[in-house]
Amino acid sequence: MRRAIINLSLLAAAVAIFVVALLLGGQRGDFGGTDSSATGSIEAIDPGYRPWFQPLWQQPGGEVESGLFALQAALGAGVVGFALGSFRERRRARAAADADA
Repeated sequence: MRRAIINLSLLAAAVAIFVVALLLGGQRGDFGGTDSSATGSIEAIDPGYRPWFQPLWQQPGGEVESGLFALQAALGAGVVGFALGSFRERRRARAAADADA
């Protein structure tokens, strides 16, 4: 029980740090991503190009895109690590059960 509380506290702290960093750093910086460079290239080739749709949420800065990408990578790594750990423990439990039998 104590270990679960510590893990949840660490997870909450990590999420809070990420949110605070997004809020504080969202107004500064001039970061460009592949989306903006692709749009510039398309508009240079065809000046009459109109996008198919408008985004629902306009990001305050390009660093938000980088931060969300980092968050996505971290979550994916966590899922993969959890799956690998579960498979390892399952194999260890089967080996222990076979040794007892």
